[in-house]
This record gives sequence, C-alpha cells and structure tokens, in this order.
Amino acid sequence: LAGIKDGSTVLIAGFAQVGEPRALIEGLIETGAKDLTVVHNTAGRGREGVARLIGEGRVRKIVCSFARSRGSVLFEEVYARGEIELEILPQGTMAERIRAAAAGIPAFYTATAAGTKLAEGKEARVFNGREYILEHAIYGDVALVEAWRADRWGNLVYRDAGRNFNPVMAAAAQLT
Repeated sequence: LAGIKDGSTVLIAGFAQVGEPRALIEGLIETGAKDLTVVHNTAGRGREGVARLIGEGRVRKIVCSFARSRGSVLFEEVYARGEIELEILPQGTMAERIRAAAAGIPAFYTATAAGTKLAEGKEARVFNGREYILEHAIYGDVALVEAWRADRWGNLVYRDAGRNFNPVMAAAAQLT
C-alpha cells in the first residue's frame, strides 16, 4: 500500500461487498492517504470498508453506479455536508470505462445515458441517426482487488461472483 499517495485514483473492486478487498481497504485507511478519488460500484454500506473510508474524510470524489443503497449512511452524511464529489455512472458504462483504460483506449462513444441528466456536459455525436455520448477511460493509480488464489507470478483466480470488477480493475491500474 506504500504506492498510494494523497490524491491517488483508487479502483476498489467488489459488488455489494462480494469480492470487496476489505483487508486492503483497512490497510489503505491506516496509511492516512487522503484526497482520494475512489472508483467502486457503490458508495459503501454500513460503517466498514469503502463506507468507513468515506466517513473518515479520506475520499474527495467517488465514482460509482449506486450512491445510495441500504445502509449507505456514512456517504449520505458526508455528501449532505458537501464534503465529497459524486460522479454517477451506469454500471456497464463504468465497467467499460475501466476496461477501455486497460486496453489503452482513451475514450469511446456509447448510447447509454444519451439524452439524460448523466449526459449533461459531455460531448454528444449522432451515428446512424442515434445519439451517443463520449465517455473517457478511467485509469487507476492503484487497484485494490480480492482473489481466491494467487500464484507467485501474480496470476489470480477468482471465485464465483467474487470475480466481478476485480480483473478489469487490476488491468487498468499502474499498481495492483
């Protein structure tokens, strides 16, 4: 975790706490890093993991698909005080933005969210009569992932639904 500095973009895998690297998140909290941009499927639940990171004021910006969910009280409190920036993305768009970074694709057009509030301020183009918006890749300074098994060469094996965002986030970050 020594590679995580103040202001880093941290990709944190997991979906509704499945595949979420809890021990690494706790380690991140212990480093004292702040002003982080966190990319995670949710804004956390309860008072542990990503929720605790937000509640302790370490996150400047959260990029997620589900900001409010059952038990997202810490995020709601911090957001109500205006102490965190929020970028909401459709889940597939978030996954594709991360995958694009992993593949070296800086941006792409998608019809998802075209014509909605989520498209406001984004470049739009029409292809074959349909509107698309430009989405930029999400690169991570670091990715925190959870794997079921790893070998000494860094190959990871995921178990069941725990795979979720883990492989793509690992590929889109400078440090995993």
